[in-house]
Amino acid sequence: MGGPGSGNRWRSGRKTTEGSLRLDVRWLRRAGFLWPGRSATVSWTRGGEPAGMMGVTAHADRVVLDYRARSGSDDWMPMQYTVRLTWTATPFGGTRPWFVCPGSGCGRRVAILYGGMVFACRHCHRLAYACQSEDASSRAIRRADKIRGRLGWEPGVANGVGAKPKWMRWRTFERLVAEHDEHGARSTLALLERPFFRHHY
Repeated sequence: MGGPGSGNRWRSGRKTTEGSLRLDVRWLRRAGFLWPGRSATVSWTRGGEPAGMMGVTAHADRVVLDYRARSGSDDWMPMQYTVRLTWTATPFGGTRPWFVCPGSGCGRRVAILYGGMVFACRHCHRLAYACQSEDASSRAIRRADKIRGRLGWEPGVANGVGAKPKWMRWRTFERLVAEHDEHGARSTLALLERPFFRHHY
């Protein structure tokens, strides 16, 4: 995962969710870190190198976050504050946890908090999703690769088509192949419409 200010930006210069440290309440629950009285250390890496570390102490209705942060080249500052938890019922029984965003004046119910001086929701940090920066060609390639993943094919439309998964109905397979081919064609067309290709061809 990337840390705050780690260069993953879209065209407007806006930082992305993918380029920020993230704390997911669902992961904390799966890891058993939301049990009241439980203390744990959460760490992040980026490119195989340490990118951050945080202490998390759980209570019945909140977690306490403990870490160090800095803004730009300022000195590191110790940060410790409470993030409230809320729980909602799931359709099939049980409950799921949410963070109540600690951002100033926010209070949104969110599953993920993003790093900064204060871990807060993406709206507070004004983060964009990386897919918002995609051009038409990249978007079509991503959609084609999503279908390729579902079919068990190697990523990349240039790698051609593969076989039908044994468990899949032919009707479903043919529909997915048609959608895949349409996205592949859109990717090629969008690529050829770029200024570079219009100028050289």
